[in-house]
Amino acid sequence: MNHPARWLTPALPRLIALGASLLLSGCITVDVGGGGQGDMRETVIQGKSGPKILLLDIDGEITDSDASGVLGWVLSEGTVARVQDELTLAERKGDIEAILLRIDSPGGSPTASDSVYRLLKEFKKKYNTPIYAQYLSVAASGGYYLSMAADQIVASPTTITGSIGVVMFGVSFSGLMEKVGIANQTITSGPFKDAGSWLKPMDPAEREQLQSVVDDLYDRFLTVVEAGRPNLKPARVRELADGRIYSAPQAKKNGLVDKIGYLEETIESIRTHLGAEQIRVVNYSRSRNPPANIYARTSINAPIEIEPEIAARVLPKPGFYYLWWPASP
Repeated sequence: MNHPARWLTPALPRLIALGASLLLSGCITVDVGGGGQGDMRETVIQGKSGPKILLLDIDGEITDSDASGVLGWVLSEGTVARVQDELTLAERKGDIEAILLRIDSPGGSPTASDSVYRLLKEFKKKYNTPIYAQYLSVAASGGYYLSMAADQIVASPTTITGSIGVVMFGVSFSGLMEKVGIANQTITSGPFKDAGSWLKPMDPAEREQLQSVVDDLYDRFLTVVEAGRPNLKPARVRELADGRIYSAPQAKKNGLVDKIGYLEETIESIRTHLGAEQIRVVNYSRSRNPPANIYARTSINAPIEIEPEIAARVLPKPGFYYLWWPASP
């Protein structure tokens, strides 16, 4: 007879690590639905007949890689990979008449935001499929960026949007290090290799070089907004794109969105546009528990939300972001 401890012993270090994470952070996200594993399945979440409308979620931070946990589980699938899989399935099925982006995101990485934007634009062009965007609580920065692929943008009455711009987070602990007797001994191959390091103050040359990268990414953002909002002149886009957020009425007044309304109203607008008496809203998901209605979370995971470590909240990983920081996790 096998003793229970025989199989438990090899896993003990990981279990201890998991327990420590839970104690230190209070919470972690565990995907109980299998993460990014398994094939996507179609679920009809509204309607019984008529053309199919794909409800495609852009939920949370926009990423280009999976997030893994302490036991190696996939906590959340990267946004780009998931959108690619959903569009591939839509292409294979060949019966999607329109796409409805349901956006509730503060943004994310420039590359991930731009990749999703490109995937949507290519699908729309290839199949002449209209795309609608419905903003929920937040559609800011990268969340706004990728919505420029849509033919019509509808903000909920209480949506926060805008935050058009780029941010690189930085902090210097050099003064504190001096007080406690810690010295920076970083060795680099060139003067800009550790530009932005929190181990030393940033000198003017480093700031100028990093600012040039921010400016290039910002120019790309402006170009995408100008293409997606042809009713706005480039000079006006630049005026609006100073990083500030907008309420739904402010966004509508400034031409950043087309309408203010609810998800049900947008679905009705799609039905009218298609000239159909009825439509079916479908979702593609890997979850074992598919969404029950159009407001249910439709991303691939059904996670238990657990707060990340305090350090991760204060110090995001290095990089440039299309992100509204106050709304980020």
